[in-house]
Amino acid sequence: MKKNDKILIVAILLAVCICGAWIYGRQTKGAYVLVCVDGEEYGTYPLSEEQVIEIGDTNQLEISEGKAKMVSAKCPDQICVQTKAAEHAHEMIVCMPNRVTVEILE
Repeated sequence: MKKNDKILIVAILLAVCICGAWIYGRQTKGAYVLVCVDGEEYGTYPLSEEQVIEIGDTNQLEISEGKAKMVSAKCPDQICVQTKAAEHAHEMIVCMPNRVTVEILE
């Protein structure tokens, strides 16, 4: 490997690190949770208020410490329950079998 190749690799790695830090630093905390069922708005809830929301008879969403987490779902795969808690704007939790989406809004 030549000297110029090493300089190019270091420059690319540095650019990737700077871009990653910039993107990660721009994440904004969410203020509200938008819950939709079958594409229709089910409700909007503040992240600042701790509560448990029953979504129909299929899902249960918990809001605590400024985060939203699906705590139970009547579906076979439980992917939405295993998804990490959402707190930043535009993060989502989706329960495909029950057609439930949870999105964090600014």
